[in-house]
Amino acid sequence: MDIKSIQASYSRWAPIYDRTFGAATNMGRRRAVDYINRRGGSVLEVGVGTGLSLEHYGPHMQVTGIDFSREMLDKAVAKVQRLGLKQVQALRQMDARALDFPDDHFDTVTAMHVLSVVPEPERVMAEIARVCKPGGKVVITNHFARDRGAMAAVERVFAPLANTIGWHSDFRIERVLGQESLVLEERRTLPPLGMMTFLVLAKAG
Repeated sequence: MDIKSIQASYSRWAPIYDRTFGAATNMGRRRAVDYINRRGGSVLEVGVGTGLSLEHYGPHMQVTGIDFSREMLDKAVAKVQRLGLKQVQALRQMDARALDFPDDHFDTVTAMHVLSVVPEPERVMAEIARVCKPGGKVVITNHFARDRGAMAAVERVFAPLANTIGWHSDFRIERVLGQESLVLEERRTLPPLGMMTFLVLAKAG
């Protein structure tokens, strides 16, 4: 899907996102935020959406979120205001393929359940690596296609349908592991049924 199609899709999803897809991905978000809270410092959340994760960041964090969907961001802004989330410093509309931040800027960069729905994920990963500080971490949660087993067969069958709604069930993990400056440090499958994967990549210092 191109960026305009994705934007239109999330405009439709925004009113019900928290109760549907958001609920299904809660485990991965909580795992990622718990890890980031232990690190402290500044964090960029790429694809912040409606702000499902924002209230879970500790008050010691400095959080910046970006998303391409204005409708999703409006819900995130309202959430920050309603809950008084002082740790959230900025929420900006932005294309993740061209991040408007300096090189080596954030202690941690995270992308939660977003890399398989953006166009040009390799380009997004290049930008994520660029704005992460040397010695910093990139934290990813996402579904990745399986190579074998019953679930792999199911994913292949439903891939065309998933693609029409902007969620690529056949998305390969290799597409996020190609940045030379990022080294895979941790990889864990998450319940239920190992559908989602938690990754930590370290940027060379």
